Amino acid sequence: MLWPETTVRAPEGHLCIGGVALPELAERFDTPLYVYDATTLRSRARRFRDAFRAAYPRSRIVYAAKAYLSPAVVTLLRDEGLGLDVVSGGELYAGLAAGVPASEITFHGNNKTAAELREALAAGVGAIVLDNRHELQVLSALAAEIGTSVPLLVRLNPGLDVHTHAKIRTGVVDSKFGFPLWNGDAAGVVAEVLSTPGMDLIGYHAHIGSQLLDPSTYRTTVEAMVLFAVEMRNRHGVAPRVISPGGGFGIAYGSGDVEAAVEAWATTAADVLTDACAAAALPLPELVVEPGRAIVGPAGVALYRVGAIKDIPGVRRYVSVDGGMADNIRPALYGAAYTAEPAGRPATGPAETVTIAGKYCESGDLLIENIALPPLEPGNLLAVPAAGAYCLAMASNYNLTPRPAVVMVEDGAARLIRRRETYADLLRCDLVPAGVGAEA
Repeated sequence: MLWPETTVRAPEGHLCIGGVALPELAERFDTPLYVYDATTLRSRARRFRDAFRAAYPRSRIVYAAKAYLSPAVVTLLRDEGLGLDVVSGGELYAGLAAGVPASEITFHGNNKTAAELREALAAGVGAIVLDNRHELQVLSALAAEIGTSVPLLVRLNPGLDVHTHAKIRTGVVDSKFGFPLWNGDAAGVVAEVLSTPGMDLIGYHAHIGSQLLDPSTYRTTVEAMVLFAVEMRNRHGVAPRVISPGGGFGIAYGSGDVEAAVEAWATTAADVLTDACAAAALPLPELVVEPGRAIVGPAGVALYRVGAIKDIPGVRRYVSVDGGMADNIRPALYGAAYTAEPAGRPATGPAETVTIAGKYCESGDLLIENIALPPLEPGNLLAVPAAGAYCLAMASNYNLTPRPAVVMVEDGAARLIRRRETYADLLRCDLVPAGVGAEA
């Protein structure tokens, strides 16, 4: 699925999502504007929840907040029974503010600070994913100070090279994440955890990358995790209560793309986990899965307004919009490829190949290169689908530009869930101390 489920093109030619016309949203909220479809969010959350529960009843879905953490979105997903996976104190704070029970929150990160870990323990998070030995030392001190038990998932690095962009592979040999399985490091840290007072080893976690499409990667990951769990059971007599093979489910970004088949991934994970545990007489653990992009990505659309158009004869035609790399850094960072359609007029007419450029002072600020679109003019609206994940989450105020507003649409109504930043917002943390600028 490329566009939100409720997307239609009205007889007049404009796009509508959630029963609301995109030109109406642009008029009411201005552009750039991010539009999330509540129906699609619910549908995709339910699909993950139901598919994994059907395949493996002891499944639990936690939403990977790093894809996009909006209290409104998280509240909706919480109502569908999803927990939360966070990677910072700020994400933890937002999740708790949205009403997610702390016991349903998993705290990730390769360099959590002592302050963040203290906040997580004080809140009573369901699991902290241990990523390095320094963190174990910090947790040991905090557990003794606070007088609490720390529920730990040890993050394993299985050394798997998956077919995705190099910057979103996380389970390869050269990775900052997790304890390698192949050199005894993971086994060593398990022994250290079990001998450290206050640590409660509840299981193992792995995440091998993002934007994955082949469910066999889940099979390989879960097999490696269970083999390791059996080895640790045989050595130390401890069986995992939780196995979490992460997320990373891919979505479509262009009209010819496919997305990860959730049901196939669920069946694969369930089959290999059940078979591997049965073969080793290992009790069946809880299966915790962490989709992020696959839930919010297709639910979000970015809406821009066309401005300057520049022709370089025989070279390129640039069509500039009023957003760009400050609200969507992925094309510049990963070479991510998007598509687009006119939002306020019919998507018809003789197509011409253009490059959609952003407004920022960088030559690399190109949202979409070489896309065939009907002729565009200044003032036209352009909609970019599959923009719900990792766009706003990575957004910045580059060139001191306010970040865009965000609306959620459903049943013909649009609700503002994040107001557009103002110029005053941009300077709210800045100070000019007395004496700065004065002559010496």
